This record gives sequence, structure tokens and C-alpha cells, in this order.
Amino acid sequence: IHHAEQEGVEFVLLAAPLNFSGDNDGRLKGLRCQRMELGEPDESGRRRPVPIKGSEFETECDTAIVSIGAGANPLLTKATPDIQLNKWGNIIAEPETGKTTKKGVWAGGDIVTGQATVILAMGAGRMAANSIHDYLTLGW
Repeated sequence: IHHAEQEGVEFVLLAAPLNFSGDNDGRLKGLRCQRMELGEPDESGRRRPVPIKGSEFETECDTAIVSIGAGANPLLTKATPDIQLNKWGNIIAEPETGKTTKKGVWAGGDIVTGQATVILAMGAGRMAANSIHDYLTLGW
């Protein structure tokens, strides 16, 4: 979180996204949200977010990263049986490049590390993109 804040990321907590809005060209222009508050604790002791009536707001944006904390899609590994997996079922990829055991295939993010942060996944994507560029311009 600290690094994201250093990069200028603004966190809006206890707000639920309702919908995206766009311009006439189909480009993203905003996100409508509703403020939430923590309700009473349930049987497990967890307080769940509850919408605050009349608290909808819109914020301007041109990029949205939807990150819901889901794990990697297992169909990816089933569809490519010649890519090696580790004991947890994640794709084995070189940490510095994202190259997998199948020539011409790179992987990064949750499919390699298991559930982690979107920032780590984006970093892996950037690293893999650089490696793919080298592969295409310089060869394997």
C-alpha cells in the first residue's frame, strides 16, 4: 500500500462500485460508487459493509483495474498440459522473465504465485512484456 500511495494511488475505503460510465466513443470516464458503513457483527464476529442510503458519488477515471481477489483460472493449466506446475498447481516460470517451460509462453500473477496483490501481478506483467520484447527482437 505504501508504494502505491507513493505512486499517487488514492484509496477510497468503504465504498462499493455500482457502475462505470463512458463517453460517446466508449472510453471510460467515471465510476459511480455508494458509501458503506460497517454493520453489526454476525455470528462469526465479522462486521459486514452496509450501504448508506443517499451516499452515491461519482469519481472521474480513465482506467479501471477490477481486482476481486479470485484465484487463477484452473482451465489455464488444464489446457496446456505441457507447461510444468509446482506442487500447489501453479505454473512454474522464471522469476526474472516469466518464461515458462513451454517455448514462447510466459506467465505471471496469481497463476504463478498463488493469490497475491494486483501490484505484484502488474509488475510480473511488465517484466514478462520486457522479456517477450527481447524474445521477439533478439530471439530466445
